[in-house]
Amino acid sequence: MRWFVYIVKCLDRSLYTGITTNLDRRIWQHNNKLGAKSIRGKLPVKLIYQELWNSRQEAAKREREIKGWKREEKLSFLKLNS
Repeated sequence: MRWFVYIVKCLDRSLYTGITTNLDRRIWQHNNKLGAKSIRGKLPVKLIYQELWNSRQEAAKREREIKGWKREEKLSFLKLNS
């Protein structure tokens, strides 16, 4: 099964990183208050980055890596990869 690592930008300009097997469904869930509780008050979200991985383990490892970055590091990464 293929897994996506994704980053969304919230209404308050904060960034959220997650993983899923169905990116369209997951973005819909976030925007309909069925996603992560930490961003429910920051809707709507906009998908700004995605990566595709071959396993949940690889995707989760990458998610942890990105979540460990400071905001400035994420913004620099996004600028280079947009």
